[in-house]
Amino acid sequence: MAGKGEERMDRLNAKLYLQNCFIMKENERLRKKALLLNQENQALLTELKQRIAKKAAAANNNNNGNAKANGNGGGGMWRRQAGNAATPIQEGRTHATPLQVANQRRGRKLMF
Repeated sequence: MAGKGEERMDRLNAKLYLQNCFIMKENERLRKKALLLNQENQALLTELKQRIAKKAAAANNNNNGNAKANGNGGGGMWRRQAGNAATPIQEGRTHATPLQVANQRRGRKLMF
């Protein structure tokens, strides 16, 4: 026959075993929940990046449209001449720098 001390230890051991089982089940439940939350977070992050990219593209298109409306060519290629600011180059058109315009007004030949 087991003594009172052994019975008490067996009951305590059984109680601790049940607590351990409960903790392991809770841990598994929380691990699954964390996995789902991480997946949701990744999906939301992807959606946010796509929205930001769309807004940036729309803003870029809008800026290009404004530049074209203002006669700046909306981006495109640029030419840098020594001592002068960069000037946009559009297909079929040339743009004179301020120095070239001043020389033309003075009667000098434009050099492109």
